[in-house]
Amino acid sequence: MKKVDIIIPVYKPGRGFLTLIDRLEHQTAAIHKIIIMNTEREYFDRLVEGTSFFEKYSNVCVHHLAKKDFDHGGTRRKGVEQSDAPVFVMMTMDAMPVDKYLVERLTAPLEREDVAVSYGRQTAGKGSGEIERFTRRFNYPEKGCEKSAKDMEKLGIKTFFCSNVCAAYRRDVYDRLGGFIDHTIFNEDMIYAAGAIKAGYKIVYEAGAKVEHGHNYTYRQQFCRNFDLGVSQADHPEVFAAVSSEGEGAALMKKTTAYLWKNKKKRLIPGLYISSCFKYAGYLLGKRYRRLPKNLVLKCTMNKEYWEQERGNTKSGVETGKS
Repeated sequence: MKKVDIIIPVYKPGRGFLTLIDRLEHQTAAIHKIIIMNTEREYFDRLVEGTSFFEKYSNVCVHHLAKKDFDHGGTRRKGVEQSDAPVFVMMTMDAMPVDKYLVERLTAPLEREDVAVSYGRQTAGKGSGEIERFTRRFNYPEKGCEKSAKDMEKLGIKTFFCSNVCAAYRRDVYDRLGGFIDHTIFNEDMIYAAGAIKAGYKIVYEAGAKVEHGHNYTYRQQFCRNFDLGVSQADHPEVFAAVSSEGEGAALMKKTTAYLWKNKKKRLIPGLYISSCFKYAGYLLGKRYRRLPKNLVLKCTMNKEYWEQERGNTKSGVETGKS
């Protein structure tokens, strides 16, 4: 087994984050370093104050940055720069390993030289609603697969689908391809995956590597999230112009409707349609953000700091051991 590091962007961590670290430390595959890219030091200090966190988890390394400096691509890129492992795993702080085999199973496909990245299966958490649970099953089915350039005609945008909620990368390929884009509002994982596919590598969906992960977004949050999704697609036509994502959204809504109807959950269908309208409206506006005044853009986005940043301005400090 090659040396593996795990990189996790963190903001306002709660007690569940400590459970995540503990589960990672008890994986069947040994973790060399857990690199935490923490936004706003006060929140992390508050969580670990009075605990033996750094003594208990001696391989944890925390890098602090200001909220204004966080960037989906740039912050993860800086996290990778702190790693010297041949394999690194990207996770989010709300992704909880289902069992002790997550890292072992997630990294196994990277033994093949033609695989650039593998991503795991996301299952809905206990507090998730019926629609969220079905969405997770739609996007992360029980059967794994591998994707390459030859699947573009059949899979379309899903060829590039990959999620840094839980994904493992080969470092040599990552360096060869130039890494995560330095400044992006969203989709740094899919942008990287598209580059890997176009360079002749494969992407593996490893269904046996499972995490619980879900969101219960309000309608407004869904609108804002999809606005940022639209912005990322508008900013990267080299990835998204040739493959449409609208068809995937329509297919999901159609299949969710059929599922709810069949399982006598008809009362949830109106909410599904309202949610879909908010998502689509946000997405369309995001795709056309260049036509909008900046004050309206700032009302639509989930990532206000993104619009104030310039490339390469992320600064961080490092902490290893007690603060």
